[in-house]
Amino acid sequence: MPGITTIAPAPAFSEAVAVFARVGLLSFGGPAGQIALMHRVFVEERKWLDEPRFLHALNYCMLLPGPEAMQLATYVGWLLHGVRGGLAAGLLFLLPGAAVITVLSAIYLTLGNVPLVAGLLFGIKAAVLAIVLDALIRVSRRALKDGFMVAIAVVAFIALAAFKLPFPIVIVAAGLAGALAHLAGADGRVSASAGEASIDTADMPEWTRPTAGRLATATLTWLAVWLMPLGALYAALGAPNVFTVQASFFSVMAMVTFGGAYAVLAYVAQQAVEVYGWLRPDEMLTGLGLAETTPGPLILVLAFVGFLGGARLSGLEPLAGGLAGALVALWFTFAPCFLWIFAGAPYVETMRNVRWLAAALAAVTAAVVGVIANLTLWFSLHVLFREVGEATIGPLTAPVPVPGSFDLAAAAIAVGAGLALLRFGVNMFAVLGGAAAAGALWMLAAG
Repeated sequence: MPGITTIAPAPAFSEAVAVFARVGLLSFGGPAGQIALMHRVFVEERKWLDEPRFLHALNYCMLLPGPEAMQLATYVGWLLHGVRGGLAAGLLFLLPGAAVITVLSAIYLTLGNVPLVAGLLFGIKAAVLAIVLDALIRVSRRALKDGFMVAIAVVAFIALAAFKLPFPIVIVAAGLAGALAHLAGADGRVSASAGEASIDTADMPEWTRPTAGRLATATLTWLAVWLMPLGALYAALGAPNVFTVQASFFSVMAMVTFGGAYAVLAYVAQQAVEVYGWLRPDEMLTGLGLAETTPGPLILVLAFVGFLGGARLSGLEPLAGGLAGALVALWFTFAPCFLWIFAGAPYVETMRNVRWLAAALAAVTAAVVGVIANLTLWFSLHVLFREVGEATIGPLTAPVPVPGSFDLAAAAIAVGAGLALLRFGVNMFAVLGGAAAAGALWMLAAG
């Protein structure tokens, strides 16, 4: 029967909260590992969702700007218990890691220049390259099912890496290409399923049925939660203040960074490093390595970015400024996520059987492979070379590493981490630990 919401009775709210807390505490390994964890818990173990329902929710969250894993958790919580379920799932997925990354940021700020700590971070930074490559391989296997999807991924990579096109344009173009390809069909004729109707909302829980009142309430509530603090910062501190600049930046980022956490990182790395000067390229890699060791969404690296910017540019005592910067980054990154889910999910639920939309979402997922490949290239160059320039030929732009700045130690650690992770399937935490130890030994030996 169409419209079935679960394949097992919906759990009591207290049971759901306990499971969401468990997922939040165990959600290590970046989006690929987190999505796999949620699939195992929600679909295989608890049987709260069936496979098509889970994948439909995942594709919608991949289409949204921001961290897809956190939004997927929020979506599942909303499906089971409405707004309170979505809040519980989203916050429990976020808060444990947010606390950990804030503490790690403070340790980095105060002890990062100690040779032993610097060596540990050097090794972690090199291992991040292997982790991002592993994510690229995992997403590719899931998303690139045929030649058309491979072509979308390749075009997305070229558009981002060579032509520097904005993320929204690439993602929207991919979605349109997927929808048009489905509507045209393999033989060029319009598919019979092009106008397929949405499912019967009578089979859906009351809170998942879209209404104008529900849309208005969700939109106005979460716009206020998101934007009223932004207005307060402008009024109290002024536009040039670092916290106001960060709030504005992360608000814009929340709207334009499509393709999940790895796409966000590429955008933030460019802006926070090159435009605002909140941190250096190597520190962005350090932050990503620290975020990989914490539970919760990988995008928690933005708390590290906000912490360093606030500590260095606020004029406050460094730890106080850093804590304020981390809080600003977290608020303006994650508040919009609840808006996207609570306002949009009811309409997405009514369109689960619209095949052209599913084709569009699948094409977006394929484009994300190109996004992650672009990020992998950026990280590779900044891990393996201490200096990276840029060459421009007409409309094309390409990074050009300085050969003499090649870092042999970083390359050796990255290769070792890659072999351990990809060839021998070593646990990610063991890989990070080994890389950190190797980095510390190298730094101490080099003096």
